[in-house]
Parts: sequence; structure tokens; C-alpha cells
Amino acid sequence: MTTKTKVIIGSRESVLAVLQSEMVRSYIEKKNPGISAELLTMKTTGDRILDRALDKIGGKGLFVKELDRALLDGRSDISVHSLKDMPMEVPEELPLLAFSEREDPRDVLVLPEGVRDLDRSKPLGCSSLRRTIQLKKLYPDMEVKSIRGNLQTRLRKLDEGGYAGLVLAAAGLKRLGLENRISRYFSTEEILPAAGQGILAVQGRKDEDHSYLEGYCDAGAWTAGLAERAFVRYLDGGCSSPVAAYGEVSGAELTLTGLYYRENDGTYIKGSIRGPVSRGEELGVELAQRLKRSKEKGELS
Repeated sequence: MTTKTKVIIGSRESVLAVLQSEMVRSYIEKKNPGISAELLTMKTTGDRILDRALDKIGGKGLFVKELDRALLDGRSDISVHSLKDMPMEVPEELPLLAFSEREDPRDVLVLPEGVRDLDRSKPLGCSSLRRTIQLKKLYPDMEVKSIRGNLQTRLRKLDEGGYAGLVLAAAGLKRLGLENRISRYFSTEEILPAAGQGILAVQGRKDEDHSYLEGYCDAGAWTAGLAERAFVRYLDGGCSSPVAAYGEVSGAELTLTGLYYRENDGTYIKGSIRGPVSRGEELGVELAQRLKRSKEKGELS
């Protein structure tokens, strides 16, 4: 049993981030009656710089830098992140401790409030190259335009008439109780999700007592999330990279699907691999190697 009586949880200050951190806080306090948990919220560099695409300003690290610093300085004990927003490399002294059960991993289409049909004369808004390249196959006649900001900001820009629709992660909308805004779900075959989409990650300092998190980590999400990240890491993909991966665990078996994009010619290839969950990260690397070889041979999706 832990001797801690208080846990400080670092969180981005957006409504969604706070809600997700509150979910972890509730778990800790429910499972550990002698512990109180409180949030330490902060605005990250990625939250502040909204006028440029992520790939132009540094990618995923901009959403965790301030939270990492708070952990290292001892101002917080753990941080809660959306796993899809985390860099593929994390500091050795700040390991990933646990992954939540996965929420719906799919991407969805959101139309302006009160609108039923997609207006193809306006652009689709999304925040990643991963979505953009896959949307071009689904909507070849439409412009896809970058949109930044937290979920509420993006929805406001949509409802003000600037976009025909937004493509967002189902998980965030569902956690915020905004499922009614979803007009269409894209299957994972239509739009392959970002690595870790729908999973919350808890990060902490190395060699500290985190027994208050016992039972929180979901085994299936842990296996799939690490395999997805291994795939993307091998291909050197970051937050703004169009590399994508999605793993599904069934019993003792993992099926991993990945997307590899080659920037110099704008083409991509998808593929899948299956194997025991005990080899999750190895399967991620194997699939990455296979797709990279296929891509170099000119076998395109």
C-alpha cells in the first residue's frame, strides 16, 4: 500500500483535458480512500500557438513540454494525456505508467449545428495530415483545410459557417457528452486512426510508488497502444506525421494495421499483421519494416 495522502495530477487546461484528468482523479480517490487528488492545470505551448500547423512548430512535444517540466520539478506526481497527443519517445525518467480502457477509436464527421447535408462548396476542417490524405480518397472533390484550437473552438468555427464539416476523434466528443453532434462515423478501414486514439495515458516519475494506480491499466489498451506506438516510432512519425496505426486485441492475439506515407511523392500504403499479444511491440516494428520495404518497391495503396 502507498503511504501517499495526496496526488497532484498535471493536466492541460482545456475542457476535454480536465475532464479526462478528472476521470483518473476519481479512480484514484475511489480505490484509495486515504488519498486526495487534485489537478494542476496549465496551458501548453501547443495550446498557445494556434496560427500554424503542428508540423511547422514542433509537433507532439508542444503538448507535453510544460507537463513534463512540472513532473521533473516535483510540482505534480503524474500527468494525464490523450495517448495520441504524446511524442513517440518519452524521457526515461518519465515513463508511461498505465493506459485507460479505450474509448471509441474512430474518426467522425461533424456538420454545423442544424445542418443535415454536407455542403461540398466549403472546406472540410481537420487538424492532421493523417486525416487529410485519407479524406482525399473519400471526398476527392472537396478542399481539406487545417483548423486548430480546442474542441469547443473548432465547433464554434464550424457553426459560424467557415467549414462544411469537421473530422474529429469520436472519443473526445463522447467524453464531453457531444455524441449528438456526430453525423457520420468513419470505419477504421476508411480512416485509420492515430496511434493511441481513444486511450488515456498516465505518466509519472521513474522509481516512485504508483501503487495508487493499481487496477487502472487496461491490458488490451496497453498491448495495442504500445504496438501502435512502436510502428509509428520505427517510421519516425510524430503528431503531425501522416503515419497511423490501430491495434485490436482478441483473446491472446493482436491484429495491427498501419499506414505509411512517403512525403516526397505523396503516396501511402496500408498493411496488417497478426500475432500473439506478448509480441505486440515487435509486431509493430515488423509491420513498419514490411510497409517500408513495400513502399520502396512502389507497391502503393
